[in-house]
Amino acid sequence: MPVKLPILLVDDDPQLVEILNRAASHVFPLAHFIQISSFSEAITYLEALKEHGPRLVLLDIDLKDKHSGFDFLTLLREHPQGKMVPVVLLSVNSDEQVAEEAYTLGANAFTQKPDTYADWKKYVKLLKLYWFETVTIPKVWLKP
Repeated sequence: MPVKLPILLVDDDPQLVEILNRAASHVFPLAHFIQISSFSEAITYLEALKEHGPRLVLLDIDLKDKHSGFDFLTLLREHPQGKMVPVVLLSVNSDEQVAEEAYTLGANAFTQKPDTYADWKKYVKLLKLYWFETVTIPKVWLKP
């Protein structure tokens, strides 16, 4: 059986992981989305890892928490291995200033969240094509 590719989804929308997993079942069956809904849950997840970390992080900017996605990105980029994990920022809009801040803090990409299931399916297909078929992502161990 092929090894699943863990993708960490840091987003407070409880339905998004279901949408992504359903889309992935059609276009990227090796993807395994792991949803974390807050900054503190993301920290707990990373601290509890007993094996290699996620191969990719999809990170919502607005976590409706006292900490934003930018806070998590900053923390991840300060970690010696965390800086090697590709991070794709998700936003409901395409504000250039927000995109600029995302890249300044170390995001690898800034994307607008799709509106429809068909668009999410296309989004997941493009994630697969670029992040798992075009570029090489190192396996990282996120222990301190």
